[in-house]
Amino acid sequence: MTEIQKKVKNSVDGVFDTPNKKAFIGFLTAGDPDADSTVKFILEMERAGADLIEIGLPFSDPTAEGVVIQDANIRALKNGMTTDGVFEIVRRVRETSRLPLAFMTYLNPVFHYGYDRFFAKCEELGVGAIIIPDLPYEEKEEVEEPAAAHNVHLISMIAPTSEERIRSIAEGAHGFIYVVSSMGVTGVRSEITTDLGAMVEQIRRVTDTPCAIGFGISTPGQAKEMASLSDGAIVGSAIVKIIARHGAQAAEELYQYVKSMKDAVAEA
Repeated sequence: MTEIQKKVKNSVDGVFDTPNKKAFIGFLTAGDPDADSTVKFILEMERAGADLIEIGLPFSDPTAEGVVIQDANIRALKNGMTTDGVFEIVRRVRETSRLPLAFMTYLNPVFHYGYDRFFAKCEELGVGAIIIPDLPYEEKEEVEEPAAAHNVHLISMIAPTSEERIRSIAEGAHGFIYVVSSMGVTGVRSEITTDLGAMVEQIRRVTDTPCAIGFGISTPGQAKEMASLSDGAIVGSAIVKIIARHGAQAAEELYQYVKSMKDAVAEA
């Protein structure tokens, strides 16, 4: 464990504290279709059993995302969503909820906001982690240090790659590890063919940091399978599709979908 890791203890750690508990992690884009709906959707997902919610900060060039989440980013930005607007959404959620939250965004918005200012607001509002897909592993220190100073985990993403690189990233990970199920961008997949069991085994040889699998999971069966291989399942595009289809009226559909996914994960 690094000095940075020793400093950080927050609500995200509690997501995986219970022995043999499998976590369901959901994602949505802040401001899609509007701020009021995002607050409502987060609270509905919590009611349905979500253990952690990733909130996407809209960005004009989300290079790791497929068309579903790209379109959600465009809708949110067109509706005027800003980084301060996302913080205000979290502030409103915190009026009634202590649900563990994480941000998912790209380096540019965080850099331009100012690392210390950004992570100080995360700490104030209890956002315990951040995922930045376009941050190279070799350059993570510039973000990890100011994040850790404000009790925010910088989450490592591990994709199907060489055993040596998997080991290097896993050894320095904390909070949890986001295991990328497939190469390419986010999006629903009919099947996931990567040997994820072998990947998770490689990770567990070098760290006890929990790992959850994401990218492409959309059905309860997939969620159960991925959670059986790891410590949890992460679902984004399938949730964003529901929001795209139902707009501001998506709350009930989201509740039913997230409940079915959480129930499946709990059986793993």
